[in-house]
Amino acid sequence: MPVVPPDPFAGEGVADPVAAATVVPLRDGPDGLETLLLLRAGKLSFAGGMWVWPGGRIDPEDEDRAAGAGFGLGEGVPVDEDDAMAEATARHAAVREAAEEAGLVLSASDLVWFSHWTPPAVNAKRFRTWFFAVGVEGAVDVVVDGGEILDHRWERPVDAMAARDAGQLELSPPTFITLAELSRHRTVADALDDLGGRPPTFYATRFATVPGGAVALYEGDAGYEDEDADLPGGRNRLWMLADGWRYECTPAG
Repeated sequence: MPVVPPDPFAGEGVADPVAAATVVPLRDGPDGLETLLLLRAGKLSFAGGMWVWPGGRIDPEDEDRAAGAGFGLGEGVPVDEDDAMAEATARHAAVREAAEEAGLVLSASDLVWFSHWTPPAVNAKRFRTWFFAVGVEGAVDVVVDGGEILDHRWERPVDAMAARDAGQLELSPPTFITLAELSRHRTVADALDDLGGRPPTFYATRFATVPGGAVALYEGDAGYEDEDADLPGGRNRLWMLADGWRYECTPAG
């Protein structure tokens, strides 16, 4: 498995990022794949008022749990023990956050690591976040605390994206892009097979302004290094315009 690279924006006068982990619960609904979203209280300083997945900062206790479980990765453990420990710790953090924020009981070894996100240098509070996916079966009793997390909803990814454009819920760019990826799959099995069948994707966000809004740029986009959305070439970007958001990913050539 790939090693998480260092913060590409280090030394640009921004706060050091905090390591964090998020888990994306998935289930098979009557009309296709659904995912669980949680509403963060508007009073919170980070992502207040947004619909998110269970997640939060990685704590020392998560590393203790990972060490006590012998890393807890099962088959396919990375050869480098430091890398294995970092991933296992993130897995245990995701499991803990799912229990604290949604009352979900998950196993660290069941999680599929599929992406890692580094926020842009403009963010005052920065979390570098591991994203995991997991399938849940049967009746799931979601329990939120009513303080930090106010509500929950199971949504098809395409419906959640449409609700964002309709002004019915607020999403962050990583959440929207992940929903766009999930929207290509009909079932949990298809989604997990796809996400687990390729190396995790690393996203480090840069922004450019365009008429009508902004564009979030990622590695592989022709305008990424120069933060110039007009440069011709490959595209890996999220258009965040007043009339809607759209994720575009087309290779050069």
